[in-house]
Amino acid sequence: MRHYFDAGESHLIVEFGDTIDPSINREVHALGKALQNLGAPWLREVLPTYRSLMISYCPLSITRSELREVCESMGTLSLSCSIESQEVVEIPVLYGGEWGLDMLEVAKETAMSVDEVILLHTSRPYPVYMIGFLPGYPYLGGLDPRLSLPRLKVPRTKVPAGSVAIAMQQTGVYPLASPGGWRIIGHTPLCLFDPHRSQPSLLRAGQWVRFRSVSLSEYHTIVALLRAGQFSPHTELMEVSHG
Repeated sequence: MRHYFDAGESHLIVEFGDTIDPSINREVHALGKALQNLGAPWLREVLPTYRSLMISYCPLSITRSELREVCESMGTLSLSCSIESQEVVEIPVLYGGEWGLDMLEVAKETAMSVDEVILLHTSRPYPVYMIGFLPGYPYLGGLDPRLSLPRLKVPRTKVPAGSVAIAMQQTGVYPLASPGGWRIIGHTPLCLFDPHRSQPSLLRAGQWVRFRSVSLSEYHTIVALLRAGQFSPHTELMEVSHG
């Protein structure tokens, strides 16, 4: 059941549930896409989260009650318009060592070798549930339960940009240097957020991410190519079953 909440004079929040669940998140993205497909002049922006969608609209063009009616009329559509082919963005990662400060501890606490941790982390694609915390920070769900560990008891005051980390059953990439308490297991040379790009955030909610382990030499090669403007992350389409 959906719940609606006002957020000022020009925003409406549609809440689909109270847990982090793939099916709920699909409903969030499906309604957002359905609204965008209307091409309505009153729609300004849709902002998806784990379990809710915030709709930014022009209150001079549509009333709040009318907008709720539009959302309710899309009840069946929002459940069935999920795209079968989803875009997967490949993120190269240099795991462990000085770039994976918590890798050895992660391996110890999960009773695995470092290679086993890397294999598990790179073995599956992850849905981008939402972008938040920092500009361009992707919250990625579906981490293998065997890698599920709590956040650090004492968060770091500064985590380097590009750090790949895990916490609970999620993984993510820090787009900017910031404080953080997730377990750092590697580093990507990719820039996840650049305000000077036409699309500042490399990733967007609704995409998928797959991590690829790279060697130190390949990591430096990618760094050089990025500086020369000659590298773009590999993307592909993946068939996703929502049954």
